[in-house]
Amino acid sequence: MRNIAIIGSGQAGLLAAHGLINAGYRVTLYSDRTADQWLNESRPTGTAARFHLSLEYERELGLNHWEKAAPKGEGVHLTFSPAKDNRLLTLAGRLKDYFLAIDLRLQSHRWMNDFAAKGGQIEIENVTVPRLDDIAAGHELTIVAAGRADLCNLFERDAARSVYDKPQRNLTMIVTTGGKMGFAGVPFLPVKFNFFAPFGEAFYVPYFHKDHGPTWNMLIEAKPGGPLDRFADCKSGDQAVEIYKQVIKEIIPWDYDWAKDMQLADPHGWLVGRFAPTVRNPVGRLPSGRIVAALGDTAMSLDPVGGQGANNGNKMARNLVESIVARKDRPFDAQWMTETFERFYARTGRITYTFNNILLEPITAAGKMLLMAQYGSDGRVRGSTGQQRIADAFIENFNDANGLTPAFLDGATARAAIKEKTGMSWPFAVVRGALGVARGQIRQKLGREPGHPVA
Repeated sequence: MRNIAIIGSGQAGLLAAHGLINAGYRVTLYSDRTADQWLNESRPTGTAARFHLSLEYERELGLNHWEKAAPKGEGVHLTFSPAKDNRLLTLAGRLKDYFLAIDLRLQSHRWMNDFAAKGGQIEIENVTVPRLDDIAAGHELTIVAAGRADLCNLFERDAARSVYDKPQRNLTMIVTTGGKMGFAGVPFLPVKFNFFAPFGEAFYVPYFHKDHGPTWNMLIEAKPGGPLDRFADCKSGDQAVEIYKQVIKEIIPWDYDWAKDMQLADPHGWLVGRFAPTVRNPVGRLPSGRIVAALGDTAMSLDPVGGQGANNGNKMARNLVESIVARKDRPFDAQWMTETFERFYARTGRITYTFNNILLEPITAAGKMLLMAQYGSDGRVRGSTGQQRIADAFIENFNDANGLTPAFLDGATARAAIKEKTGMSWPFAVVRGALGVARGQIRQKLGREPGHPVA
């Protein structure tokens, strides 16, 4: 029986641990906290929203414990504003299958206990580089899934693939109670996006909290120095909630009635930070010359704007487990580690990273065509109109970025997608949408509501 070590008890590390122990490997999990510390003393490290392809792996491993109780996100409602007080257009897209966002603290607590019940060994320690060297000496393969911790420095930044060398947003995440599980006029439970071209994004994700059950995970993606960038000096989660509500009142007033009664879900339920989205070399070399493999955020860290971090980690964990099983009794050398990551990157990693980064940049000309052509979607019946089929394809891209991402990057591809989805020539579809947008602009200039679908 081959013995494998995994460093890190977050999403990707625990999925790999379960996948490997289910496949008959001897697995030791190294965690910097106990299961109870995860549950009671930790902050959630992200929203961890997962879509169908990622959830399927959890179901296969028998880890979908909250599927019946958690709020099921059915799609997206997006408002795009080129300037403050100008709701240019909306998009309402529905998924084929729902997404879930589970409190990582609850999840890691349960998954660690499940792992121990299967016979997995758990060691509680804060692994340093010298200690990692010792662990690697005692195992045939050592996997580092430690998020963005110091151990990431063992894995060189891939300059050719890493688009950014500095953070693109100042990030705030807060888990709140008090908001209704839905929005007036929106006929399904969405992730609610507000995109402000000049200064960032604010969005709200249906969430399952460890104590309160259905709640909301509220995020701010602030461009530095802009009007969303107010959270750097926050000393408590309660303070962060009050600032977020003030942001909504001033900049997103159409959501204020929904948000005004929100409260912090728990004292640890908030985060403020920033990091640069990065792709790293999957092979880390220790002082002794021994090698370790990267997994999850250690290999690729994605900005939260596209909700792809946990999805990327799930897909990467599945790929790694499959490659380990296929390796049989051959050594886990550097070439194998590299080939394993390259297989993942070619399948989903590259396109996911590309799609996620598109959302951090000014909208492309092709993207503008797609948004105009879908105008009029209201999400009432999935795929019922050409506009709706484009809107549905947009949110489905969060499940599988291979779908619509190329159309955001190339005008010809966008025009072909519009024709295929709407069944009409792309100029007509774009002009029809533009006329609806123009009506909304005129209404706002007259001091009225824009009258967008499900606005």
